[in-house]
Amino acid sequence: MSPELISILVLVVVFVIATTRSVNMGALAFAAAFAVGGLVADLDADGIFAGFPGDLFVVLVGVTYLFAIARANGTTDWLVHAAVRLVRGRVALIPWVMFALTGALTAIGAVSPAAVAIVAPIALSFAARYRISPLLMGAMVVHGAQAGGFSPISIYGSIVNGIVEREKLPGDEVVLFLASLAANLVIAAVVFVVCGGLKLWSRGAVTGSDGTDGSPASAASRPGAATGDLAPAAGERAAGAARVGDGGTPCSSEAVSLGEAPGTARLRTHPAPATPTPSPRETRLTPARTATLTSLLALVVAVLVLDLDAGLTAITLAVILSTAWPDDSRKATGQIAWPTVLLICGVLTYVGVLDEMGTITWAGEGVGGIGVPLLAALLLCYIGALVSAFASSVGIMGALIPLAVPFLERGEIGAIGMVAALAVSATVVDVSPFSTNGALVLAAAPDVDRERFFRQLMVYGGIVVAVVPAAAWLVMVVPGWG
Repeated sequence: MSPELISILVLVVVFVIATTRSVNMGALAFAAAFAVGGLVADLDADGIFAGFPGDLFVVLVGVTYLFAIARANGTTDWLVHAAVRLVRGRVALIPWVMFALTGALTAIGAVSPAAVAIVAPIALSFAARYRISPLLMGAMVVHGAQAGGFSPISIYGSIVNGIVEREKLPGDEVVLFLASLAANLVIAAVVFVVCGGLKLWSRGAVTGSDGTDGSPASAASRPGAATGDLAPAAGERAAGAARVGDGGTPCSSEAVSLGEAPGTARLRTHPAPATPTPSPRETRLTPARTATLTSLLALVVAVLVLDLDAGLTAITLAVILSTAWPDDSRKATGQIAWPTVLLICGVLTYVGVLDEMGTITWAGEGVGGIGVPLLAALLLCYIGALVSAFASSVGIMGALIPLAVPFLERGEIGAIGMVAALAVSATVVDVSPFSTNGALVLAAAPDVDRERFFRQLMVYGGIVVAVVPAAAWLVMVVPGWG
């Protein structure tokens, strides 16, 4: 048995044990990296740790630390109320606002994980407050980031267009951008419907044009306001959050029926008590909140304008806030998503071992050698999706596009369509909890059972991996674009 095949089988075993025994998959992956890297690939410790995602480690710790401080001092509550006022209380619009915001950030040049790191904590806090499925909100943020990710001035778009130019292939920057935009928009619309987005409209608005202050309670004071429009009371919200992720499907049938986070539907047998009007403490700007909002703005400017590292910037800002308000820091340190950090870093370290020993290249070359171009194109799309769910999306595109060059040069398949299909297949799967974007969503979600939410993201990511490459191939490759 070849070393490459052994490494793939070990990865399957890691998944099985983690799923059936509830052991942290990251810890298992570190052990597997040590065993396979040392015994099969003959790598030393430096070779094994070459795949450790140090930059992602700092991003996860820094961003979750900064936003944990924001939660501890009430800044996220203030932002949620501001978001409600912005959309005039239409809760159903918030997921699309987050989709558009992350799409705009990546389209103008933000790295996708940086945009998700900025938007996801606010979006997930809003989801927790207003009983929106965290999977719905997280998916809208990630797909929004990918929708804008291939604009001609974006990072992804510039890299892929550069690869196409270097390989002397026909290219079309606008088609690439529109293909990614359309694919992610369609997926987001499907997720919105399946995860109960349409039902959010039935709640009406939690604010109106009648002079109400934007709070759920003031919405209840309007004539004819329905109790179902209200955000849950604190105890009800906590009880529902404890069961987020029940069931093995991404959106449970109960959650779909009411447009709520999974598990909360069972609380709606009787009308919920009216939610109290937000206290002045919850809505006013304190010095700590003002400083935190300034820090969040500084994070955006540092990442998007100054091109600084999101993780290092976030952790620096968190340290400054902690020094000024140590009580908030003590609460926040324990809320850093350490199990998620272990999970993601362990799995990506093992994927790095696979890369070091040539497993990924081995699989790609095996597909490229198939004599049927259309079948080879389909398999390349699937390899791009599967590997990208665990590794760098741009990295896998950089490896797979050159593998497709031989039959693209012969004109057997349209180059523009093939590149677009590979780009879509390799990026829409970033909802996987093992990718940077999916990991940020998992780490940012407050008041959820993270293990169950992880399983939701994994199931949803698996569905995307199974469906989207075939759809992209059918729409973009088979008709022979370019």
